[in-house]
Amino acid sequence: MDPVPALDEPLKKVLGPATAKVMAEHLGLHTVGDLLHHYPRRYEERGQLTHLADLPMDEHVTVVAQVADARLHTFASSRAPRGKGQRLEVTITDGSGRLTLVFFGAGVHKPHKELLPGTRAMFAGKVSVFNRRLQLAHPAYELLRGDAEETVETWAGALIPIYPATAKLESWKIGKALQTVLPSAQEAADPLPEALREGRGLVTLPEALLKIHRPHTKADIEEARARLKWDEAFVLQVALARRRYADAQSPAVPRRPKPDGILAAFDDRLPFTLTEGQRKVSEEIFTDLATDHPMHRLLQGEVGSGKTMVALRAMLAVVDAGGQAAMLAPTEVLAQQHHRSITEMMGELAEGGMLGGAESATKVVLLTGSMGAAARRHALLDLATGEAGIVIGTHALIEDKVQFHDLGLVVVDEQHRFGVEQRDALRGKGKQPPHLLVMTATPIPRTVAMTVFGDLETSVLDQLPAGRSPIASHVVPAADKPHFLARAWERVREEVEKGHQAYVVCPRIGDEEDGAKAKKKSAEDEAEKRPPLAVLDTAEQLARGPLAGLRVEVLHGRMQPDDKDAVMRRFAAGEADVLVATTVIEVGVNVPNATVMVIMDADRFGVSQLHQLRGRVGRGSAPGLCLLVSEMPEASAARQRLNAVASTLDGFELSRIDLEQRREGDVLGQAQSGTRSSLRMLAVIDDEEVIAEAREEATRVVAADPDLERLPALRTALDALLDEEREQYLEKG
Repeated sequence: MDPVPALDEPLKKVLGPATAKVMAEHLGLHTVGDLLHHYPRRYEERGQLTHLADLPMDEHVTVVAQVADARLHTFASSRAPRGKGQRLEVTITDGSGRLTLVFFGAGVHKPHKELLPGTRAMFAGKVSVFNRRLQLAHPAYELLRGDAEETVETWAGALIPIYPATAKLESWKIGKALQTVLPSAQEAADPLPEALREGRGLVTLPEALLKIHRPHTKADIEEARARLKWDEAFVLQVALARRRYADAQSPAVPRRPKPDGILAAFDDRLPFTLTEGQRKVSEEIFTDLATDHPMHRLLQGEVGSGKTMVALRAMLAVVDAGGQAAMLAPTEVLAQQHHRSITEMMGELAEGGMLGGAESATKVVLLTGSMGAAARRHALLDLATGEAGIVIGTHALIEDKVQFHDLGLVVVDEQHRFGVEQRDALRGKGKQPPHLLVMTATPIPRTVAMTVFGDLETSVLDQLPAGRSPIASHVVPAADKPHFLARAWERVREEVEKGHQAYVVCPRIGDEEDGAKAKKKSAEDEAEKRPPLAVLDTAEQLARGPLAGLRVEVLHGRMQPDDKDAVMRRFAAGEADVLVATTVIEVGVNVPNATVMVIMDADRFGVSQLHQLRGRVGRGSAPGLCLLVSEMPEASAARQRLNAVASTLDGFELSRIDLEQRREGDVLGQAQSGTRSSLRMLAVIDDEEVIAEAREEATRVVAADPDLERLPALRTALDALLDEEREQYLEKG
């Protein structure tokens, strides 16, 4: 008998180089263990057929169905020998719908002999439409033949695993490869502590792997899934719990505000009262700042809920206690915007060391990569001497040259744009680790907060400050009803005539990027025969056409920083009526007089992004209006997404919709990295209970055994996770 291959055995030794190469390149599978953890996407019962009516367009699918009929057509063809070509059309059915399979030329002979009416098979290929009918062209197929001794009942009841597959490697080939490595499942070391596994009635890992790949009953599948979900949730939560534990062990300087310091002076000059939510969250932060280990807090707030105010009060508390605070913004536009709004809010309290500065004032400096040498030198000196209590900047703050006198607090705005290494580099600039406050305006469902930001305590601001106006949102179907778009531009004019301002957002900049983009058009664009709308073209058309006579300006990421800042200053001062921009205005831009936003090609933006953009209007006392322009048909998924955004202003509800429509890997930031998500079985939205329980268990296990010395199998699983993802799970944390 052949020896059972080890879990770390390379697949090329077990399956041969050709199959192993395809598995590595297309599925990211390299070892026997990787293949064992490549779980079936679903199961077909041989007696039950797939729902052909629900097949997704343009996706590679595997279906189990029965041949209804097969017809061979002969047609004139200059390419075929003797001038005649052949086309085989096979119709398969499952009771819910029918699907046409098409084979041409030399590819017709084998299926013509094998795909006879009544035959059942698995078919795999890409779904396309021809003459308004769904079809698979040249699909791969595998006939389903019952063994001679198999009774009709056992054959019909057998569960066929359908694996995530590619055009290069069909599901049944993956199934056959798994048959080869399945004995190795017995070698799998169990990462779950025995007491935990038994206490929750979970099967062992080897048993779960056998049942997920070769189930005899649906109960087998459920048992295996329940167990494998726990593995994923628990190992990830242990990684996060160890991070929280390590943070809690490191010392920090407690920072308590003085009763008559800059914070008290700032509160006295506020022209409004803080919301109940702002007061509550501030208290949570002040309690954390007063402890002798570093605060790690995530501040989630709806668009416009006053997060900047809460962050500023935290920074002033630290300045009161003799420390410095740094605010890290993802873009220069946003860093400049924060600097402007914070100095305005503070007034003479931001004029430390200057004539007219208040007695308890400090200096607020800006530090970005594009600053002139003299201004930069000045800012660096103010930070090193402690003259500047608050610094606002981009990732330029992380550079080696930047030295702080006594960094006590780091505030990171829009954390999802910063990696864990960047955050740690900034934290390393304090004499002891500074306190950390992470802000995000993208509402995050509780489960994702526990998974992605699992090493941070969470505070939520869900009230809007008094005086904020509601935002009305409407979808403008430009293709079906062009007069709706004309009316949208009329609405913009009406708002400007009332003394207000407008944003127009486009997905692209335009001009010289067109040449490069034309070569790389997506399939979607090819289908539409129209590239996404661009800022430069749209601004020109509007200024010449429906918005002629209005002061139209443009803003985009390729402009020089000084030019961007000048445009934002003119718009904020009311010297421009309409700002045509890319998503550089998505976060933090605050012009209370802007009341209307038109988002062109809105279907090309994500749900959270649309919600963010919409939050730029309705920031003053006049009501806001957001118009989502789309040429997508009414029945499309893109239009359904826009309808969802238009129907609610609740960011948490929208984030759930967003998450349900995206792959889990995107949520955890894997989409950009090109690696597979390590969440193969766990669904972040549906498995809230498992994640919450795993977090509790992980915290308990780590508190009792921080280095996991008594749990070597868990330690191995953890190393594999952190090595494979290079801590990408924690990148947002």
